[in-house]
Amino acid sequence: MTASMSNQGHLVVLAAGGTGGHMFPAEALAGELAGRGCRLALITDRRGGAWNGALDGVETHRIRAGGLAGKSFAARLQSGPELAIGTWQARGLLKRLCPHCVIGFGGYASVPTMLAASFGNYRTAIHEQNAVLGRANRLLASRVDCIATSFENSEGLPAQAAAKVHHTGMPVRPAFTAVRDTPYPALLSDGPVSLLVIGGSQGAHVFSDIVPKALCLLDDGLKARLKVSQQCRPEDLDQTRSQYQSLGIDADLQTFFDDVPERLSAAHLLIGRAGASTVAETLIAGRPAILVPYPHAIDDHQTRNAHAVDEAGAGWLMPESSFTASGLAARLDSLFGLPAILEKSAAAAKEAAAKDAAGQLADVVCALLPSNGNGDGDERRAA
Repeated sequence: MTASMSNQGHLVVLAAGGTGGHMFPAEALAGELAGRGCRLALITDRRGGAWNGALDGVETHRIRAGGLAGKSFAARLQSGPELAIGTWQARGLLKRLCPHCVIGFGGYASVPTMLAASFGNYRTAIHEQNAVLGRANRLLASRVDCIATSFENSEGLPAQAAAKVHHTGMPVRPAFTAVRDTPYPALLSDGPVSLLVIGGSQGAHVFSDIVPKALCLLDDGLKARLKVSQQCRPEDLDQTRSQYQSLGIDADLQTFFDDVPERLSAAHLLIGRAGASTVAETLIAGRPAILVPYPHAIDDHQTRNAHAVDEAGAGWLMPESSFTASGLAARLDSLFGLPAILEKSAAAAKEAAAKDAAGQLADVVCALLPSNGNGDGDERRAA
């Protein structure tokens, strides 16, 4: 979209934690808002701020934060004061910055800033990445002006907040939108088969354990055609590499891939967790996926994410309890033997993807801004 002159000079504060699931959509929105002439600032926790892309160079402030959900009583006692201190720090920052709007991306690191923004009567919005409203956003839902959702049907929304909801989709980084028009690679009967295995921000031990065992059960002809790119935890790297070498499978194993968009674009199939970023990036690239939700996620939100993909025909949900070597091998043998199924799933993924989630979220934000960016502090706050 072209920059709107009415947005020139408006300051938008982004509140996001240091994990990719919260920072990636914040980065995508930052790029869109900067293109519309907005000024930006980021308030995060001690983990945040070390990000490239649209957040690189953005004025960044760190505050204290503490999570309460899923923690022991002792940990909650420690987190309570951290939350109070963070809210006090955020309140002082917002008074000094005097933003026109404050946008939260969930996670406990966003709570102090969003609470401070609601206490200060600033215009506010939150974005929920998952198919189930997270604990932090559930706490904030009644306090903010707008709630943007990634999934059309989001669970956990308070009934009284329904009028505030805008379905925008999940913003993804520009590197992923850049590959959405790359056609699904032809899967020839004698050609290479590209498999991408991504285990979340720190890898997933279950993939290092199960995937090589499953590939061992495939026939030798298919194994010879496989080209595997797999993310592994550092402690799993040597053993997993040794397994692939013993099978004669061409495998590139790393603890972190800095070129995931290119690898995803070349992949015939992805195996991964069902975090919001992984789901959105796979859909926008138009690639089919086998999704294995992290079983200990709070509110089991990854299972809800994976269900949405499965129901759209864009992939297959495999609970970790059923993610066995024999079960995965049977699924892979069936899929790679019937390329038409993978092609149909790839088309469904592209159809299910949010085409301009960053732009739609930016529209929600811009609707909260005043008509010009030259007002004083009082005019920047909600009436």
